[in-house]
Amino acid sequence: MGVGGKFWDLLKPYSRSEGFDFLRDKRVAVDLSYWIVQHETAIKNHVRKPHLRLTFFRTINLFAKFGAFPVFVADGTPSPLKSEARIARFFRSSIDSSSLPVPKEAISVERNQTFLKCVQECVELLELFGMPVLKANGEAEALCAQLNSEGYVEACITADSDAFLFGAKCVVKSIRPNAKEPFECYCISDIEAGLGLKRKHLIAISLLVGNDHDLNGVQGIGLETALQFVQNFSEDEILDSLHGIGNGDLPKCRGGIKSKDDNVPCSDESWPMIKSSHCSFCGHPGSKRAHFKFSCEYCGNGDNEGCFKKPEGFKCNCSYCYKNQKEKAQKKHENWWVRVCDKISMESNFPNDEIVQLYLCKNNGDFTATDGPSISWGSPKTEMLVDFLVFHQLWEPSYIRQKMLLMLSTIYFREIATNPVKTLLYGQYEFHSIHCVKIRYGHQSYVVKWKKAPSMGSIIYTVPVERSDLHEEEFMEVKESVDLLDDSNSPQIHVDDGSWFLLTDENMKLVHSAFPEEVERFLQEKELKELKRKKASSSRSEGSNGKLGSPKSKDVQLSITEFYRSAKVQFQAQSGEDLALTSNCQVDGTSKGKRKVSSPNLSKSARRRLLFN
Repeated sequence: MGVGGKFWDLLKPYSRSEGFDFLRDKRVAVDLSYWIVQHETAIKNHVRKPHLRLTFFRTINLFAKFGAFPVFVADGTPSPLKSEARIARFFRSSIDSSSLPVPKEAISVERNQTFLKCVQECVELLELFGMPVLKANGEAEALCAQLNSEGYVEACITADSDAFLFGAKCVVKSIRPNAKEPFECYCISDIEAGLGLKRKHLIAISLLVGNDHDLNGVQGIGLETALQFVQNFSEDEILDSLHGIGNGDLPKCRGGIKSKDDNVPCSDESWPMIKSSHCSFCGHPGSKRAHFKFSCEYCGNGDNEGCFKKPEGFKCNCSYCYKNQKEKAQKKHENWWVRVCDKISMESNFPNDEIVQLYLCKNNGDFTATDGPSISWGSPKTEMLVDFLVFHQLWEPSYIRQKMLLMLSTIYFREIATNPVKTLLYGQYEFHSIHCVKIRYGHQSYVVKWKKAPSMGSIIYTVPVERSDLHEEEFMEVKESVDLLDDSNSPQIHVDDGSWFLLTDENMKLVHSAFPEEVERFLQEKELKELKRKKASSSRSEGSNGKLGSPKSKDVQLSITEFYRSAKVQFQAQSGEDLALTSNCQVDGTSKGKRKVSSPNLSKSARRRLLFN
């Protein structure tokens, strides 16, 4: 998709690898269609509605893990040229091209209805997340690029290389979540510095090699030829020059293929070129007999033992040879220039002004330059989102809440940092303390402990076990080798001294801005612990052995259906003794206690899925 001729390979040397915090607190435009189709082929036979699954996990990770503020852009009605090119691509193997369906003038062929349904479902999911969703007039990458060029967002996430042609300044082509530098970024400033190409240069290259609106381009011109050709023009004159060549006006040959020996000084450029014989042994002017006993001035062998034998691929740099090589190179370049111009002039309606105007258009969305787009982020409608995914994905509600908690905690810290009012996370959890510092793929984060609010202690949410097993098996047993931005970094349950805690990984700066006193306390305690370790290493080891043997400090796996309870469907336990009994069974570290949590009729694999590591 985008510019033809392996255009990304041309830009690859000028890419950057950025770290985890590259998009933190930045607004980024996301090409929604790119997300939907990127991995659908790889997992569509194994996962129910992969477009929803992918959008769900990527939105959470992009917002919570990488700290970005995403703005999603959906495709609008494609242009007639794009529709015609799509039909041509679909029927490219057809023998009789005249039988291909062609869209009528000023009428666009609508996109695949199945794909449009997938997009609409993803838009509904994102709106429940509280994410801003914009609809482009045409291509989504065009609106992403316009938002970037006009300063509404700091970067675009798309794999369509023609985003640069629409004016994008920074494009994130791919994200590798399990890496120290997950973002593969391309900045137009780096491309300009490395290749000398600006926006109109790139448009000219796409016209020559093909693009989404014209698959063929100019017959016989590849990416390397197009690059060498457009580099001879400035940005202001390249498109006008293509118009002139298309009308049959051959421009004066520019530049030239320089010889690698151009830096060899010549005695006098105005001297007539007098051909002289060259020695077949050393390759310099003169006869072999004259050079047999005494070396020539070019070899400079002071031992008077004759000249040196010329190496393989030797080229003489005398005045005649230098001028001759330079003339041949210039002639070769002129012939190449004429051939390229002839190929361009043979194309009908080249360059297509409609394609040029599509790339230079500044009206890719339904907003004006004065008003700007309507971009705002709201709070997730959690229970409605849970119902939506239960209906479409058949996921367990407690599983959905578990995955969403990372996003909710990020929103919680941001709100506390701006308005320090005592509130609860998801109406059920309160901030307790910082557990430790976690380093993953070279990135540090705080592991935060959340405690169940006392008012929620007697509320239980139950679901049928059989349904839960079926739905989680459908999701959890998918083996993926592709980049999905959805690693299993889920909240963990921690039991300490009989109390239940929830552990989440949070950004260190975000936690510090929300709870600076707790961070200072944690750092002081950490420093004191380090001092104690240095003073009494032996006693420390004995103390740690004692702690490991204590049943109160042992982490216990708990059922996610009981810990991630619904805030909507709640009822009081029939008796407090039943709840205490359940808690004692879960805290008990013996295998007998664990067996009481799960039904004995379930298989071992089903019981594992009810507990998350």
